[in-house]
Amino acid sequence: MSQRQVLQVFEQYQRARSQFAQAVADFAARPQSIDTLRSAGVVCLLRPLLLDVVPSIRQTAALALGRLADYDVELAEAVVKAGILPQLICSLPEENRYYKKAAAFVLRAIAKHSPQLAQAIVQSGALGMLVICLEDFDPGVKEGASWAFGYIARHNPELSQAVVDAGAVPLLVLCIQEPEIALKRIAASTLSDISKHSPELAQTVVAAGAIAYLAQMIPNPDAKLKRQVLSALSQIAKHSVDLAELVVEAEIFPVVLTCLKDSDEYVKKNGATLIREIAKHTPELSQLIVNSGGVAAVIDCIGSCRGTVRLPGIMTLGYVAAHSENLSMAVIVSKGIPPLCVCLIEEHEDHIKAAAAWALGQIGRHTAEHARHVAVANVLPTLLDIFVDTCSSEDLKVKAKKALKNILQKCTYLPALEPLLHEAPPSIMKYIIGQYSKGPFPESFLLSYPAWKSQCGGGRQGKGHILSPC
Repeated sequence: MSQRQVLQVFEQYQRARSQFAQAVADFAARPQSIDTLRSAGVVCLLRPLLLDVVPSIRQTAALALGRLADYDVELAEAVVKAGILPQLICSLPEENRYYKKAAAFVLRAIAKHSPQLAQAIVQSGALGMLVICLEDFDPGVKEGASWAFGYIARHNPELSQAVVDAGAVPLLVLCIQEPEIALKRIAASTLSDISKHSPELAQTVVAAGAIAYLAQMIPNPDAKLKRQVLSALSQIAKHSVDLAELVVEAEIFPVVLTCLKDSDEYVKKNGATLIREIAKHTPELSQLIVNSGGVAAVIDCIGSCRGTVRLPGIMTLGYVAAHSENLSMAVIVSKGIPPLCVCLIEEHEDHIKAAAAWALGQIGRHTAEHARHVAVANVLPTLLDIFVDTCSSEDLKVKAKKALKNILQKCTYLPALEPLLHEAPPSIMKYIIGQYSKGPFPESFLLSYPAWKSQCGGGRQGKGHILSPC
Protein backbone atom coordinates (compact mmCIF):
# COMPACT_ATOMS: atom_id res chain seq x y z
CA MET A 1 0.00 0.00 0.00
CA SER A 2 1.46 3.36 -1.07
CA GLN A 3 1.84 6.45 1.10
CA ARG A 4 -0.79 8.20 -1.01
CA GLN A 5 -3.35 5.52 -0.21
CA VAL A 6 -2.64 5.81 3.52
CA LEU A 7 -3.01 9.60 3.48
CA GLN A 8 -6.19 9.26 1.46
CA VAL A 9 -7.80 7.34 4.34
CA PHE A 10 -6.97 10.17 6.72
CA GLU A 11 -8.29 12.76 4.29
CA GLN A 12 -11.56 10.83 3.98
CA TYR A 13 -11.82 10.63 7.77
CA GLN A 14 -11.26 14.37 8.07
CA ARG A 15 -13.85 15.12 5.38
CA ALA A 16 -16.33 12.85 7.13
CA ARG A 17 -15.82 14.61 10.46
CA SER A 18 -16.20 17.98 8.80
CA GLN A 19 -19.31 16.93 6.89
CA PHE A 20 -20.85 15.44 10.04
CA ALA A 21 -20.26 18.58 12.11
CA GLN A 22 -21.59 20.84 9.35
CA ALA A 23 -24.66 18.68 8.76
CA VAL A 24 -25.52 18.60 12.47
CA ALA A 25 -25.07 22.39 12.69
CA ASP A 26 -27.46 22.81 9.76
CA PHE A 27 -30.01 20.38 11.21
CA ALA A 28 -29.79 22.11 14.62
CA ALA A 29 -30.99 25.33 13.00
CA ARG A 30 -34.27 23.59 12.04
CA PRO A 31 -36.73 23.06 14.93
CA GLN A 32 -38.31 20.07 13.19
CA SER A 33 -34.99 18.18 13.32
CA ILE A 34 -34.22 18.73 17.00
CA ASP A 35 -36.07 15.73 18.43
CA THR A 36 -34.38 13.38 15.96
CA LEU A 37 -30.95 14.78 16.84
CA ARG A 38 -31.76 14.47 20.54
CA SER A 39 -32.78 10.82 20.27
CA ALA A 40 -29.63 10.06 18.28
CA GLY A 41 -27.43 11.23 21.18
CA VAL A 42 -25.97 14.08 19.16
CA VAL A 43 -24.45 15.93 22.14
CA CYS A 44 -22.11 13.07 23.04
CA LEU A 45 -21.13 12.64 19.40
CA LEU A 46 -20.18 16.31 19.07
CA ARG A 47 -18.09 16.38 22.25
CA PRO A 48 -14.89 14.80 20.84
CA LEU A 49 -15.02 17.14 17.86
CA LEU A 50 -14.35 20.11 20.18
CA LEU A 51 -10.82 18.73 20.55
CA ASP A 52 -10.34 18.00 16.85
CA VAL A 53 -7.00 18.92 15.31
CA VAL A 54 -8.77 20.85 12.55
CA PRO A 55 -9.87 24.36 13.70
CA SER A 56 -12.86 24.54 11.33
CA ILE A 57 -14.26 21.28 12.73
CA ARG A 58 -13.91 22.54 16.31
CA GLN A 59 -15.66 25.74 15.36
CA THR A 60 -18.54 23.99 13.55
CA ALA A 61 -19.02 21.53 16.42
CA ALA A 62 -19.25 24.46 18.86
CA LEU A 63 -21.77 26.19 16.60
CA ALA A 64 -23.90 23.03 16.51
CA LEU A 65 -23.80 22.70 20.29
CA GLY A 66 -24.78 26.36 20.67
CA ARG A 67 -27.80 25.92 18.42
CA LEU A 68 -28.86 22.80 20.30
CA ALA A 69 -28.47 24.42 23.73
CA ASP A 70 -30.32 27.49 22.53
CA TYR A 71 -33.36 25.40 21.56
CA ASP A 72 -34.50 24.29 25.02
CA VAL A 73 -33.40 23.83 28.60
CA GLU A 74 -33.23 20.04 28.32
CA LEU A 75 -30.55 20.15 25.64
CA ALA A 76 -28.69 22.90 27.50
CA GLU A 77 -28.61 20.64 30.57
CA ALA A 78 -27.42 17.74 28.42
CA VAL A 79 -24.48 19.85 27.21
CA VAL A 80 -23.51 20.68 30.80
CA LYS A 81 -23.94 17.09 32.05
CA ALA A 82 -21.82 15.74 29.19
CA GLY A 83 -18.84 17.66 30.61
CA ILE A 84 -18.51 19.79 27.51
CA LEU A 85 -17.84 23.15 29.19
CA PRO A 86 -14.24 22.39 30.26
CA GLN A 87 -13.44 21.15 26.77
CA LEU A 88 -15.10 24.16 25.19
CA ILE A 89 -12.96 26.70 27.04
CA CYS A 90 -9.71 24.81 27.70
CA SER A 91 -7.83 26.30 24.75
CA LEU A 92 -9.97 29.39 24.15
CA PRO A 93 -7.16 32.01 24.38
CA GLU A 94 -5.23 30.28 21.56
CA GLU A 95 -8.24 29.74 19.30
CA ASN A 96 -9.13 31.84 16.27
CA ARG A 97 -11.88 34.47 16.34
CA TYR A 98 -14.46 32.18 14.74
CA TYR A 99 -14.12 29.56 17.47
CA LYS A 100 -14.21 32.24 20.18
CA LYS A 101 -17.50 33.58 18.80
CA ALA A 102 -18.95 30.07 18.61
CA ALA A 103 -17.82 29.25 22.15
CA ALA A 104 -19.35 32.49 23.50
CA PHE A 105 -22.57 31.54 21.69
CA VAL A 106 -22.64 28.16 23.47
CA LEU A 107 -22.14 29.81 26.87
CA ARG A 108 -24.86 32.36 26.14
CA ALA A 109 -27.27 29.70 24.91
CA ILE A 110 -26.80 27.66 28.10
CA ALA A 111 -26.90 30.61 30.52
CA LYS A 112 -30.14 32.07 29.24
CA HIS A 113 -32.34 29.23 30.48
CA SER A 114 -31.94 29.34 34.26
CA PRO A 115 -29.80 30.60 37.16
CA GLN A 116 -28.65 27.01 37.78
CA LEU A 117 -27.24 26.64 34.27
CA ALA A 118 -25.64 30.09 34.48
CA GLN A 119 -24.06 29.02 37.79
CA ALA A 120 -22.66 25.93 36.08
CA ILE A 121 -20.89 28.22 33.61
CA VAL A 122 -19.44 30.27 36.46
CA GLN A 123 -18.21 27.11 38.21
CA SER A 124 -16.57 25.86 35.02
CA GLY A 125 -14.22 28.86 35.04
CA ALA A 126 -15.68 30.25 31.82
CA LEU A 127 -15.90 33.85 33.06
CA GLY A 128 -12.13 34.25 32.96
CA MET A 129 -12.14 33.04 29.35
CA LEU A 130 -14.95 35.46 28.47
CA VAL A 131 -12.93 38.33 29.93
CA ILE A 132 -10.11 37.36 27.58
CA CYS A 133 -12.63 37.52 24.73
CA LEU A 134 -13.64 41.03 25.81
CA GLU A 135 -10.02 42.05 25.32
CA ASP A 136 -9.89 40.56 21.82
CA PHE A 137 -9.23 42.81 18.85
CA ASP A 138 -12.21 41.49 16.88
CA PRO A 139 -15.53 43.34 17.60
CA GLY A 140 -17.54 40.19 16.92
CA VAL A 141 -15.67 38.30 19.66
CA LYS A 142 -16.25 41.16 22.10
CA GLU A 143 -19.92 41.22 21.17
CA GLY A 144 -20.30 37.48 21.80
CA ALA A 145 -18.57 37.73 25.18
CA SER A 146 -20.66 40.76 26.21
CA TRP A 147 -23.83 38.92 25.29
CA ALA A 148 -22.80 35.88 27.35
CA PHE A 149 -22.01 38.07 30.37
CA GLY A 150 -25.42 39.70 30.06
CA TYR A 151 -27.29 36.38 30.05
CA ILE A 152 -25.37 35.31 33.16
CA ALA A 153 -25.76 38.58 35.07
CA ARG A 154 -29.46 39.07 34.47
CA HIS A 155 -30.60 36.16 36.65
CA ASN A 156 -29.76 37.29 40.19
CA PRO A 157 -27.39 39.45 42.28
CA GLU A 158 -24.99 36.59 43.02
CA LEU A 159 -24.37 35.82 39.35
CA SER A 160 -24.11 39.52 38.58
CA GLN A 161 -21.51 39.85 41.34
CA ALA A 162 -19.57 36.95 39.80
CA VAL A 163 -19.43 38.89 36.52
CA VAL A 164 -18.19 41.97 38.39
CA ASP A 165 -15.58 39.92 40.29
CA ALA A 166 -14.29 38.53 37.00
CA GLY A 167 -13.33 42.08 36.00
CA ALA A 168 -15.85 42.45 33.17
CA VAL A 169 -17.28 45.90 33.99
CA PRO A 170 -14.32 48.13 32.98
CA LEU A 171 -14.02 46.19 29.72
CA LEU A 172 -17.74 46.56 29.05
CA VAL A 173 -17.40 50.32 29.54
CA LEU A 174 -14.62 50.24 26.95
CA CYS A 175 -16.93 48.31 24.62
CA ILE A 176 -19.60 51.04 24.68
CA GLN A 177 -16.92 53.42 23.41
CA GLU A 178 -16.16 51.26 20.36
CA PRO A 179 -17.42 52.49 16.98
CA GLU A 180 -19.49 49.34 16.19
CA ILE A 181 -23.16 49.95 16.95
CA ALA A 182 -23.95 46.28 17.58
CA LEU A 183 -21.19 46.05 20.21
CA LYS A 184 -22.39 49.26 21.88
CA ARG A 185 -25.92 47.83 22.11
CA ILE A 186 -24.90 44.54 23.72
CA ALA A 187 -22.43 46.14 26.14
CA ALA A 188 -25.02 48.72 27.27
CA SER A 189 -27.58 45.93 27.72
CA THR A 190 -25.14 43.94 29.86
CA LEU A 191 -24.33 46.97 32.02
CA SER A 192 -28.09 47.35 32.52
CA ASP A 193 -28.40 43.70 33.56
CA ILE A 194 -25.58 44.11 36.09
CA SER A 195 -26.92 47.37 37.53
CA LYS A 196 -30.50 46.32 38.08
CA HIS A 197 -30.02 44.05 41.09
CA SER A 198 -28.66 46.30 43.87
CA PRO A 199 -27.20 49.73 44.66
CA GLU A 200 -23.78 48.13 45.20
CA LEU A 201 -23.71 46.57 41.74
CA ALA A 202 -24.95 49.80 40.18
CA GLN A 203 -22.22 51.68 42.04
CA THR A 204 -19.63 49.35 40.51
CA VAL A 205 -20.86 50.30 37.05
CA VAL A 206 -20.83 53.99 37.99
CA ALA A 207 -17.30 53.72 39.41
CA ALA A 208 -16.11 52.41 36.04
CA GLY A 209 -17.24 55.69 34.44
CA ALA A 210 -20.23 54.27 32.58
CA ILE A 211 -22.71 57.11 33.15
CA ALA A 212 -20.90 59.75 31.10
CA TYR A 213 -20.49 57.45 28.09
CA LEU A 214 -24.08 56.21 28.29
CA ALA A 215 -25.43 59.76 28.51
CA GLN A 216 -23.47 60.78 25.42
CA MET A 217 -25.30 58.12 23.40
CA ILE A 218 -28.85 59.28 24.18
CA PRO A 219 -29.04 61.40 20.98
CA ASN A 220 -27.73 58.50 18.83
CA PRO A 221 -30.08 57.88 15.88
CA ASP A 222 -29.99 54.09 16.35
CA ALA A 223 -33.23 53.17 18.16
CA LYS A 224 -32.02 49.82 19.49
CA LEU A 225 -28.96 51.45 21.02
CA LYS A 226 -31.07 54.19 22.61
CA ARG A 227 -33.33 51.54 24.17
CA GLN A 228 -30.38 49.89 25.92
CA VAL A 229 -28.74 53.17 26.95
CA LEU A 230 -31.94 54.47 28.53
CA SER A 231 -32.52 51.14 30.23
CA ALA A 232 -29.01 51.12 31.73
CA LEU A 233 -29.36 54.66 33.07
CA SER A 234 -32.78 53.76 34.52
CA GLN A 235 -31.38 50.72 36.31
CA ILE A 236 -28.65 52.87 37.84
CA ALA A 237 -30.92 55.77 38.84
CA LYS A 238 -33.63 53.67 40.47
CA HIS A 239 -31.63 52.56 43.50
CA SER A 240 -30.92 55.75 45.47
CA VAL A 241 -30.97 59.53 45.49
CA ASP A 242 -27.19 59.69 45.10
CA LEU A 243 -27.17 57.49 42.01
CA ALA A 244 -30.10 59.38 40.50
CA GLU A 245 -28.27 62.66 41.05
CA LEU A 246 -25.17 61.28 39.33
CA VAL A 247 -27.30 60.41 36.30
CA VAL A 248 -28.82 63.90 36.28
CA GLU A 249 -25.38 65.50 36.59
CA ALA A 250 -24.44 63.83 33.31
CA GLU A 251 -26.70 66.48 31.71
CA ILE A 252 -29.35 64.10 30.41
CA PHE A 253 -31.92 66.91 30.53
CA PRO A 254 -33.36 68.19 28.29
CA VAL A 255 -31.99 65.79 25.64
CA VAL A 256 -33.73 62.76 27.17
CA LEU A 257 -37.09 64.47 26.59
CA THR A 258 -36.62 64.09 22.84
CA CYS A 259 -36.84 60.32 23.38
CA LEU A 260 -40.47 60.73 24.44
CA LYS A 261 -41.28 61.80 20.89
CA ASP A 262 -39.31 59.00 19.24
CA SER A 263 -41.03 56.85 16.63
CA ASP A 264 -39.82 53.71 18.42
CA GLU A 265 -42.24 52.70 21.18
CA TYR A 266 -39.55 51.09 23.33
CA VAL A 267 -37.42 54.23 23.21
CA LYS A 268 -40.45 56.19 24.42
CA LYS A 269 -41.11 53.71 27.20
CA ASN A 270 -37.50 53.52 28.38
CA GLY A 271 -37.15 57.30 28.25
CA ALA A 272 -40.25 57.73 30.41
CA THR A 273 -38.97 55.01 32.74
CA LEU A 274 -35.70 56.89 33.24
CA ILE A 275 -37.58 60.08 34.11
CA ARG A 276 -39.81 58.13 36.49
CA GLU A 277 -36.85 56.59 38.32
CA ILE A 278 -35.40 60.06 38.86
CA ALA A 279 -38.69 61.74 39.83
CA LYS A 280 -39.58 59.25 42.54
CA HIS A 281 -36.68 60.07 44.85
CA THR A 282 -36.99 63.70 46.02
CA PRO A 283 -38.99 66.91 45.46
CA GLU A 284 -35.79 68.58 44.24
CA LEU A 285 -35.27 66.04 41.47
CA SER A 286 -38.94 66.29 40.49
CA GLN A 287 -38.64 70.09 40.42
CA LEU A 288 -35.67 69.78 38.08
CA ILE A 289 -37.82 67.67 35.76
CA VAL A 290 -40.59 70.28 35.87
CA ASN A 291 -38.13 73.12 35.20
CA SER A 292 -36.72 71.32 32.15
CA GLY A 293 -40.19 70.86 30.64
CA GLY A 294 -40.28 67.19 31.53
CA VAL A 295 -43.85 67.09 32.86
CA ALA A 296 -45.31 68.58 29.69
CA ALA A 297 -43.24 66.15 27.59
CA VAL A 298 -44.43 63.17 29.64
CA ILE A 299 -48.06 64.29 29.29
CA ASP A 300 -47.66 64.54 25.51
CA CYS A 301 -46.10 61.07 25.50
CA ILE A 302 -49.03 59.58 27.43
CA GLY A 303 -51.42 61.09 24.91
CA SER A 304 -49.51 59.80 21.89
CA CYS A 305 -49.25 56.11 22.80
CA ARG A 306 -51.27 53.21 24.15
CA GLY A 307 -50.88 50.23 26.46
CA THR A 308 -47.84 49.52 28.59
CA VAL A 309 -45.84 52.26 26.84
CA ARG A 310 -47.99 54.72 28.80
CA LEU A 311 -47.32 53.15 32.19
CA PRO A 312 -44.00 54.77 33.19
CA GLY A 313 -45.29 58.19 32.11
CA ILE A 314 -48.44 57.76 34.21
CA MET A 315 -46.35 56.82 37.22
CA THR A 316 -44.01 59.76 36.63
CA LEU A 317 -46.93 62.19 36.99
CA GLY A 318 -47.98 60.42 40.17
CA TYR A 319 -44.52 60.60 41.71
CA VAL A 320 -44.07 64.27 40.82
CA ALA A 321 -47.51 65.20 42.19
CA ALA A 322 -47.00 63.21 45.38
CA HIS A 323 -44.02 65.27 46.56
CA SER A 324 -45.67 68.64 47.24
CA GLU A 325 -48.61 70.95 46.56
CA ASN A 326 -46.58 73.06 44.12
CA LEU A 327 -45.39 70.07 42.11
CA SER A 328 -48.92 68.68 42.00
CA MET A 329 -50.15 72.03 40.74
CA ALA A 330 -47.43 71.95 38.07
CA VAL A 331 -48.95 68.70 36.79
CA ILE A 332 -52.43 70.30 36.83
CA VAL A 333 -51.29 73.46 35.05
CA SER A 334 -49.56 71.33 32.39
CA LYS A 335 -52.96 69.69 31.75
CA GLY A 336 -51.95 66.33 33.18
CA ILE A 337 -55.39 65.34 34.48
CA PRO A 338 -57.27 64.78 31.16
CA PRO A 339 -54.79 62.18 29.77
CA LEU A 340 -54.96 60.26 33.05
CA CYS A 341 -58.77 60.28 32.81
CA VAL A 342 -58.51 58.96 29.27
CA CYS A 343 -56.28 56.12 30.51
CA LEU A 344 -58.93 55.12 33.04
CA ILE A 345 -61.52 54.85 30.27
CA GLU A 346 -59.49 53.62 27.27
CA GLU A 347 -57.07 51.11 28.72
CA HIS A 348 -58.04 47.44 29.04
CA GLU A 349 -55.24 46.31 31.36
CA ASP A 350 -56.12 46.67 35.03
CA HIS A 351 -52.57 47.47 36.13
CA ILE A 352 -52.49 50.51 33.81
CA LYS A 353 -55.86 51.71 35.10
CA ALA A 354 -54.59 51.18 38.66
CA ALA A 355 -51.56 53.38 37.95
CA ALA A 356 -53.77 56.12 36.49
CA ALA A 357 -56.09 55.96 39.53
CA TRP A 358 -53.11 56.17 41.87
CA ALA A 359 -51.67 59.16 39.99
CA LEU A 360 -54.99 61.03 40.10
CA GLY A 361 -55.19 60.36 43.84
CA GLN A 362 -51.73 61.83 44.31
CA ILE A 363 -52.69 64.96 42.38
CA GLY A 364 -55.92 65.53 44.30
CA ARG A 365 -54.84 64.73 47.83
CA HIS A 366 -53.13 67.99 48.79
CA THR A 367 -55.72 70.77 49.11
CA ALA A 368 -59.31 71.60 48.24
CA GLU A 369 -58.09 73.39 45.11
CA HIS A 370 -56.18 70.33 43.91
CA ALA A 371 -59.16 68.07 44.62
CA ARG A 372 -61.49 70.44 42.75
CA HIS A 373 -59.31 70.35 39.63
CA VAL A 374 -59.52 66.55 39.65
CA ALA A 375 -63.23 66.46 40.47
CA VAL A 376 -64.34 68.86 37.71
CA ALA A 377 -62.66 66.56 35.18
CA ASN A 378 -65.45 64.08 36.01
CA VAL A 379 -62.98 61.59 37.39
CA LEU A 380 -64.93 60.62 40.48
CA PRO A 381 -67.80 58.73 38.76
CA THR A 382 -65.26 56.81 36.67
CA LEU A 383 -63.25 55.85 39.74
CA LEU A 384 -66.45 54.79 41.51
CA ASP A 385 -67.54 52.64 38.55
CA ILE A 386 -64.15 50.94 38.58
CA PHE A 387 -64.34 50.37 42.34
CA VAL A 388 -67.78 48.70 42.25
CA ASP A 389 -67.12 46.73 39.04
CA THR A 390 -66.89 43.03 39.90
CA CYS A 391 -64.55 42.50 36.94
CA SER A 392 -61.91 44.85 38.37
CA SER A 393 -58.86 43.21 39.93
CA GLU A 394 -58.32 43.55 43.67
CA ASP A 395 -55.34 45.82 43.16
CA LEU A 396 -57.35 48.09 40.86
CA LYS A 397 -60.18 48.27 43.41
CA VAL A 398 -57.73 49.16 46.18
CA LYS A 399 -56.11 51.89 44.08
CA ALA A 400 -59.50 53.30 43.00
CA LYS A 401 -60.78 53.36 46.58
CA LYS A 402 -57.61 55.03 47.84
CA ALA A 403 -57.81 57.63 45.07
CA LEU A 404 -61.46 58.35 45.87
CA LYS A 405 -60.61 58.70 49.55
CA ASN A 406 -57.68 61.05 48.85
CA ILE A 407 -59.76 63.30 46.62
CA LEU A 408 -63.04 63.22 48.56
CA GLN A 409 -61.37 64.09 51.86
CA LYS A 410 -60.16 67.36 50.32
CA CYS A 411 -62.92 68.14 47.82
CA THR A 412 -65.25 70.92 48.95
CA TYR A 413 -66.72 71.45 45.48
CA LEU A 414 -70.09 69.84 46.22
CA PRO A 415 -71.60 69.80 42.69
CA ALA A 416 -68.90 67.29 41.71
CA LEU A 417 -69.90 65.04 44.59
CA GLU A 418 -73.63 65.02 43.92
CA PRO A 419 -73.52 62.37 41.12
CA LEU A 420 -71.97 59.92 43.60
CA LEU A 421 -74.68 60.23 46.25
CA HIS A 422 -77.01 57.60 44.83
CA GLU A 423 -74.36 55.14 43.66
CA ALA A 424 -71.59 55.11 46.25
CA PRO A 425 -71.34 52.16 48.66
CA PRO A 426 -71.06 52.92 52.38
CA SER A 427 -67.26 52.65 52.35
CA ILE A 428 -67.14 55.64 49.96
CA MET A 429 -70.30 57.41 51.11
CA LYS A 430 -68.77 58.29 54.47
CA TYR A 431 -66.21 60.55 52.78
CA ILE A 432 -68.91 62.27 50.72
CA ILE A 433 -71.05 62.85 53.79
CA GLY A 434 -68.00 64.18 55.57
CA GLN A 435 -67.90 67.02 53.03
CA TYR A 436 -71.68 67.57 52.94
CA SER A 437 -71.73 67.80 56.73
CA LYS A 438 -70.06 71.18 56.23
CA GLY A 439 -72.97 72.40 54.12
CA PRO A 440 -76.59 71.57 53.14
CA PHE A 441 -77.37 68.25 51.43
CA PRO A 442 -79.04 68.32 48.02
CA GLU A 443 -82.81 67.87 48.21
CA SER A 444 -82.63 64.82 45.93
CA PHE A 445 -80.40 63.04 48.41
CA LEU A 446 -82.57 63.93 51.43
CA LEU A 447 -85.62 62.44 49.68
CA SER A 448 -83.78 59.16 49.16
CA TYR A 449 -81.98 59.17 52.53
CA PRO A 450 -84.30 56.60 54.27
CA ALA A 451 -83.44 54.01 51.60
CA TRP A 452 -79.73 54.80 51.83
CA LYS A 453 -79.88 54.62 55.65
CA SER A 454 -81.42 51.16 55.37
CA GLN A 455 -78.66 50.11 52.98
CA CYS A 456 -76.05 51.30 55.49
CA GLY A 457 -77.66 49.35 58.29
CA GLY A 458 -78.78 52.39 60.24
CA GLY A 459 -77.69 55.92 60.87
CA ARG A 460 -78.96 58.94 62.65
CA GLN A 461 -79.76 62.48 61.76
CA GLY A 462 -77.98 65.07 63.83
CA LYS A 463 -78.67 68.77 64.19
CA GLY A 464 -80.50 70.06 61.15
CA HIS A 465 -78.84 68.73 58.03
CA ILE A 466 -75.86 66.87 59.56
CA LEU A 467 -75.94 63.09 59.02
CA SER A 468 -73.61 60.60 60.62
CA PRO A 469 -71.22 58.79 58.25
CA CYS A 470 -71.56 55.01 58.10
